[in-house]
Formats: sequence, structure tokens, C-alpha cells
Amino acid sequence: MKKLILLACALALPSLAFAQTGDAPARYMDAPQPIARILDTPPPPVPSVSPTRTHVALLGRANLPPIAELAEPELRLAGYRINPRNNGPANSRIGWLNALSFQDVASRAVRPVALPAGFRFMAPSWSPDGRRLAFLRGVETGLELWVAEVASGQARRLTGPRVNAAFDPGVEWLPDGSALLVRLVPEGRGAAPASAQVPSGPIVQENAGRTAPVRTYQDLLRNAGDEALFAHYFTAQLALVPVGGGPIRNLGAPGLVSEASLSPSGRYISQTRLKRPFSYNVPAELFPAELVVTDLVGRVVHRVADLPLRDDVPIQFDSVPQGPREVHWRADRPETLVWVEAQDGGDIRRQAAIRDRMFTLDAPFTAPPRTLVDLADRHAFTFWGREDFALVLTRRFNDRNETRIAIDPSRPGSPGRVLLSRNFQERYANPGLPMLRPTPAGHYVIHFTADGRGLFMSGPGATREGEFPFVSRLDLATGQSERIWQAAMPYYESVVALLDDNGAHMLTRRESKTEPPNLFLRDRAGGEPVRLTDFPDPAPIFAGVQRELITYRRPDGVQLSGTLYLPPGYDRARDGPLPLLMWAYPAEFTDAAVAGQVVDTVNRFVRPGGISHLFLLTQGYAILDNPTMPIVGANGAEPNDTYVQQLVADAQAAADEVVRLGVASRDRLAIGGHSYGAFMTANLLAHSDIFRTGIARSGAYNRTLTPFGFQSEQRSYWEAIPTYTEMSPFTHVRRINEPILLIHGENDDNSGTFPIQSERFYAALKGNGATVRYVVLPLEAHGYRARESAGHTLWEMNRWLDLHLRAPATAAPAPAAGAR
Repeated sequence: MKKLILLACALALPSLAFAQTGDAPARYMDAPQPIARILDTPPPPVPSVSPTRTHVALLGRANLPPIAELAEPELRLAGYRINPRNNGPANSRIGWLNALSFQDVASRAVRPVALPAGFRFMAPSWSPDGRRLAFLRGVETGLELWVAEVASGQARRLTGPRVNAAFDPGVEWLPDGSALLVRLVPEGRGAAPASAQVPSGPIVQENAGRTAPVRTYQDLLRNAGDEALFAHYFTAQLALVPVGGGPIRNLGAPGLVSEASLSPSGRYISQTRLKRPFSYNVPAELFPAELVVTDLVGRVVHRVADLPLRDDVPIQFDSVPQGPREVHWRADRPETLVWVEAQDGGDIRRQAAIRDRMFTLDAPFTAPPRTLVDLADRHAFTFWGREDFALVLTRRFNDRNETRIAIDPSRPGSPGRVLLSRNFQERYANPGLPMLRPTPAGHYVIHFTADGRGLFMSGPGATREGEFPFVSRLDLATGQSERIWQAAMPYYESVVALLDDNGAHMLTRRESKTEPPNLFLRDRAGGEPVRLTDFPDPAPIFAGVQRELITYRRPDGVQLSGTLYLPPGYDRARDGPLPLLMWAYPAEFTDAAVAGQVVDTVNRFVRPGGISHLFLLTQGYAILDNPTMPIVGANGAEPNDTYVQQLVADAQAAADEVVRLGVASRDRLAIGGHSYGAFMTANLLAHSDIFRTGIARSGAYNRTLTPFGFQSEQRSYWEAIPTYTEMSPFTHVRRINEPILLIHGENDDNSGTFPIQSERFYAALKGNGATVRYVVLPLEAHGYRARESAGHTLWEMNRWLDLHLRAPATAAPAPAAGAR
């Protein structure tokens, strides 16, 4: 093991000569080996099961795109990021697919699809009969609609580069598979509006005494030029594109169609059409909108609602816009529209016996809508089944409560029957969710048992010893469930699909600590499963990594845990303590018992990718991954009012445990995290001396810049000034006397983690004499995607730890344990 550490030092330390300091030219550095080699290893294909369960599409993908792809043009408009060159999602938002083959489930034979060199595509979609797969190909001038035939393996183009995927890259099949509903660039659209170089006047916003708080949003419209660009790129023509040839049929006039959904019968389309006035304060989803139903000619046959600008939604999590929302088709009926409306004005702070009301309306949409069911809490989701059964889920954020209600859709207005209520953060007693089966029209409904008296459920099966996914049978009459199959050690095996009505045969995805995930065919009655795919281990060097779940408690008795990773060949008795990095992300709870639930990962196949901190195991570091950092607000208390105290207690307990185990020493501990984990990192350095250094990626450090709530905090800054102040490491920057590495994507798109957060935090640290390095990754969003960015991020992290953690303690003041 000592040789391993010396080798890691030899690999890492020469790179210090390339540190970017002062006015030295900036260039991308690459991660040390074997990390760089793993980053260049293609990942296994993504499987997609056909609706008929007879075939699997194997979708090849590149590992990490080059930075040149992220350098393609990008517009940020009304909460979206698009590529104006192809009128689709920006490359920072999508992962292109690059290969396709079809595997027969019964014979296991694989038929590759011949695609042209350099072919890349996205948004694959199965036809309802499972005979074809549609997808969008990216070319230089736009997006083309293609379709591949399962039987022949042939792929062909259905349109030129005309697809408009600005709002959504998805396409939808007609129930008979004869055509696809697509959004196209309107004919004769012309060139995009030129951005004015000289402003025509000031940008003015005004509020006449109306209370309209909004949480922080990214990529909003800023001026009249942005409005013109938004209207240009997002206006689309709905059309039906035939699969067998023939002319494309336009459906109505072009418009800002943000949502479009075919009824299961294929006769109607539910549409959301945005309209002016646009807003500079909220994203497009809250712009004024018409909710309409049209026929396949494009005529409006029903208007559900005409919604105003919704920029005044209260910031509390269970608050919602007023008016119809979640408009959708019942999956089990040909032409029944369903939606939800708040009965409390959308304001969760108001007292109300009924929070939401579900409405239903059948074609031809001439009768008044009927109340389907009244709900005491906010509607979360509905699983449609059949005429007499659907399952409605409601949620209540303040106490993390979820209620499951069985309703009889054939009796609109009848009260539902509560099947259970639970804390949705609770892991051990998670009953799972209904399993679904496809209808002939291509929609998905509850998979009932063959006798119709029950339904199949699947869940994660979390236990102290690991996760063991299960299939259960829920009795509709009693609401009781019985597990009829469950994975067992040493495997983690989840059910992808039931292959028959009674669930006797299943398609599963199985993995273990040493076996990568692959698809298997399994007979529930017993016997060995049949392997369907054979995806290899993408990083065999990690097979020797040691992994164990460790548990410990903080002083108030809350159970904590983390996964301890140790480099291959390490022996704690022989090799002694290692430099150790803790990588964490805090979470808020309302129940200490739920916060303390422990689940081992012993039966999971763990391999790092992208910018994972686990790569540092190859450089001789120990890692405590996801040491739980619960912030508990029991009995109605606000968790964040004691955030700092609880966070330090969590971290101190973790540090005490790894030192007690002999795998780390107090003078060589580092803390790190991404996003809210970066925020945590800065706070721990400000409020304790537990760690010698920290790594903070894409974080937020000044909560006055997110004044209308952040993470799970629902109060505004003016309602909780002491909490916002105490939780902001920016406030306590003078107390940070340990070195800290800040990394941030230049184009961060995450709400609240604007790049200015790191920019101003760095200035504050520098202005107060701290040891700090600030790295901005060009073109990157909240997560870093480019190969160059990933390699450089890992180089920075490894170099930083070599400088400030691996070096002897005399190189820097050894921090004492404990809180300040």
C-alpha cells in the first residue's frame, strides 16, 4: 500500500509545475492516469424495452463530448437553453446517442442498425406496436425525423432538418403507428431577428403594490430583443408526418405550442399555447397561455382555460398557480380529459379543507366538466387503471406526508378510499409504486393481476443490509400487499417489465458488487435467470476498491452513516491512516428516525464517471462518500434555524468515526461537495476546525442573493433574517482559515447557484487574506459535461489535495478537532 501511495505522489506532484498562477496562460489540464483512460472508455449502451416486451433497443452513447460541442451557439430564453443552429436543446442540455441495435428478447439475437458515419441522435420513441423506433437526428442545419424498422434493421429519414425541438424534443405516435405528431419550424420563417447593437431605450419594469415574490430563476428574458428571439425560435407548426410516405399534414396555425398531447383515440390534441405579454421575472411555463383541445385538422373544439401571467405564486413549496393545471388525457379511456385546480387560491398558507379538485370531461366536450374527486392535499400524480379504479397520490411538504387514495372514476364526485399515508422520505417501509403496462394506443396503465382483483407493485426494498427490489401484489379490496418476488444477496435486481398478464415472467436488470448491470429474463417460479445482455466492466481497476458501510451517532442520538472507500491493496493495520476526503450533501428532515435510516450499498456495482470524486481512490486517497448530514426540524421546528449546529455535529461525528477506525488522522481530513454540498463545505470551514481543506463546486454562499427561499427553506429572507445570515458562509468569510478550492461552471443554469456566487465569495476570501483558488469552467452549466472540463476538474481536485492534504502537517497549521 505504501508503494501505491508513493506512486500516486509521483503521478500527481509533477503536475504542480503547470499550476495556473498570476498571468500564466490558462489551458486545460488532464486528470492523472488511470482516471484519464477511464474517462475515454465508452459507456455501455442504454437499453429501452419495446411496448410489446419482445425487443430491446440498445442505444449507444459517447462518454463525454468535446468542449467544441459545448461551444456551439446557445441562446438562453425564458428558462430554456437552445441551439439556434438546429432549433433544439443546447448541447449543454443533451447527451447525444451514436449507435442503435435491436435485440430479440426470445432468441437474444442482436440486429445492428446501419447508420451513416458521424450519426448522432436523440429522443428515441417506440411505436405502439413495437415495430419501429423514431428519433431525431442532428445535422448541421437542423433536426431531422428518422425511423428505424425492428424487423429489417433499416433506418430512413422522414423529414428534412425542419423539426422544432425548442420546447421539447419528443415526438408522439398516432395509436395505429401510421404517423407521428411533430412540431416543425414554420415554412418561410425567415432569418432570426438581429440583435440591436444600440438600445432603443431603457428596460422598465413596474409593480403597483401587488405582492409577487419569485424564487431565483435562470435564463429569463431580459429585453425586447430576447422577446423577439423567443417568439422566433419557439413558434412551431404542429404537423402529422406519415411513416409510409405521403405529404406532411399541418394542423392549424403556427404558435408557441409548449405542450401537445394526442388523446388515446388519436382524434384530439390537447395543447398549451403561450401568448404575450411575456415576463422578465418568471420562465415560460408561467407565461399567459391558452389551454385548448383541437381536432386533427387544427380546429379548436374546446377551450379549457385562458390563463393569465402567473408571476404571483407564493414561494412555499405546496403553493401552485391558480386555474387549471396538469391537464392530461386519461390513459385508460379514448377521449377523457382530466385536470386539477387549487381550491385555496393556490396558497398553501390558507386554511382549507380541500386543497385540490380534480375535474373530468369527456368528448365531445360540450357538457360542463364534472368533479372527479376532492383532495385534502396537493395532487402529486394519478395512475390510471380502468373504469372502476385509479390511484391518486397527494403530498404535503411541511411534514413530508404522502397519501394514496383509490378512486372509482366511473362515479365522479365520490370520495376516494385512503389506502395509506406515509412519510415519503421513509425508506424501509416504502411500499413501491404500481407497475404499468402499455395499451394498444401506446399509453401506460396500471398492470392488474390476471384475476382483476389486485395490481402489481414494485419498490426498492431498502433494508439496513442493502436494497433488494421487490414485486408485490396489492389486494384492491383490502389494500393489503404481499411480496411475491424479491431480489436476494449478492444481487441488486430490479424489474424492468412484466412479460405476461400474471407476472410469471419478468425482464430484470441485475448487478452485484462485482458484476456490471445487465438485462436478464427471469421466471418468477424459480430457476436461473437467462442473461440477455453482456455489458462489460467499464473500469476494472475499481474491482479491488474496498467498500463498507459505517454507522455512528451524533451527540443527540441521531443515527448517521456513510460509505467508506479505501484504495485497492490497502491494509489498515499495515498501512495506517490515509489522507481522507469526505464528500457530502445535506438533507432536511422532519423526523429524526427517518433521517437516521441506513441502507448498505454492498450489492451495488459502483463505478465512477464524469467528475466523480471517487476517481481520487486511484491516487491513494480514502473517501467517505455521502456521510449523512441530516438537518432535522422535529415537531414543527424549522430545520434551518439550527443548521450550523447540526451540520458541525454531523461532520464531527463522521470525523471521529474514521479516526477511530484507524483509516484517517485528524490532521489529514478534507471536506467537499457540489451545489448544496459546496455550500455545506464553506460553512464547515467557517464554523469548525475539523478539516484541513475543502473543495466546493458550483455552490451558493450568500443567501441574500436567494431571498425568496432556497433548497428546502420556504421562508423569505425578511421572514428569517437571522437564519439567512447565519447560514451564509459569505457572512463568516473571516473565519475561514483553511485553504478552499472553488470551481464553477461559467454558464451555471441551476436556480440559486449563479456564477456570481463563487465570483463574489472568491473576492471576499481574497480580500480577507484566505488561501483560495477559483476555477471557472468555460461553457459549462451546473454539471460539467465536456471531456476537457471533466479532466481538468479532476486534475484540480487531485492537485489541491496533494498540496493541502497529502503534504506533511508541518506545511500548514494542523487544525484542531471541534467546532469554533
